[in-house]
Amino acid sequence: MSKPKHPRGLAETEAQAVTWNIRVSPRKLNLVAAMIRGKPAQIAVAQLTFSKRRIAGTVKKTLESAIANAENNHSLDVDRLVVSKAEVGRAQVMKRFHARGRGRASRIEKWFSHLKIVVAEQTVQAPAAEQEAA
Repeated sequence: MSKPKHPRGLAETEAQAVTWNIRVSPRKLNLVAAMIRGKPAQIAVAQLTFSKRRIAGTVKKTLESAIANAENNHSLDVDRLVVSKAEVGRAQVMKRFHARGRGRASRIEKWFSHLKIVVAEQTVQAPAAEQEAA
């Protein structure tokens, strides 16, 4: 006896990739994730390639994994993919101390983050001029 299969949480036109425990604070990661939200997948990859932020490489790998999942696992058209969601979550926080003067100590927190990117296949819409002519 095994557990029943868990139903798929995404639509048939969506695919996702998740990266856990990224060594960057959620605030900094969310700045990079906000850059690509709602953009076509190829433009988002190009933006991440030339971004100066250190974490952009990890976000790019996660986005490319989501694109590969869409193509190989769900048979979606890569040219019509759009980044529909880029969710950033908080993971654990490592607590360290920093020695200060007179025998005191200060707390240092090293934040970790989770990243989930969902790409969706966009439906092709005819331009408004063609719809009126028909």
